[in-house]
Amino acid sequence: MFKLIGAAVLVAAGGAAGMLVARDYARRPVEIRSIISALQMLETEIIYAATPLGEAMERVACATDGLVAGFFREASRSLSSGEGATAGEAWEKSLAGFYRQSSLTAGDFAILKNLGLALGRSGRADQEKHLKLACEQLKREMAGAEEAAAKNTRMWNYLGFCGALAAVIILY
Repeated sequence: MFKLIGAAVLVAAGGAAGMLVARDYARRPVEIRSIISALQMLETEIIYAATPLGEAMERVACATDGLVAGFFREASRSLSSGEGATAGEAWEKSLAGFYRQSSLTAGDFAILKNLGLALGRSGRADQEKHLKLACEQLKREMAGAEEAAAKNTRMWNYLGFCGALAAVIILY
C-alpha cells in the first residue's frame, strides 16, 4: 500500500516538475509579445503624443496586463516618486524585479537593459530609433522562443512523467 502511494507521489512530482519547465517555454513567447506591444505603445506616447516618460509608462501599464503592466507601473512610480531617479535607473530597477518573475532569458534581459540606457537621455527621434531597434531584436528572440516552445513544451511534459515512471520501475 505504501509503495503504491510512494509511486503515485513520485510520478505526480516528476510530472509537475516537467510541467513547470514546459510552462516557462510556453510563457516566454507570450511575454515577449506583450513587451513588444507595450514598447510600441510607449513609442506612440513618446513620439506622437509627446507624453512625459513617467506618464507614458503609466499609460502603457494601464493598457497592458500581467507582469508587463507591473513592470511599467513600477518604472513609472520610480520615475515619478521624486527620489531623483533617472529614467534609466527607474527602468533598470523595475526590470530587475520583472526579470526574476518572468520567463525571459538573459538575451531578452540584455535587450531591455540596453533600451533602458537610452530612455530619457535624448530627443524623441533618437528614442524612437532605440524603441524600434529593441522591438526588432525582441521579434527575433520571439521567433526563437516560439520555435523552442514548439519543440520543448511537449517534450518536458512527457519527460517529467516518463522519467518519474522510470524511477518507479527502477525502485520497485
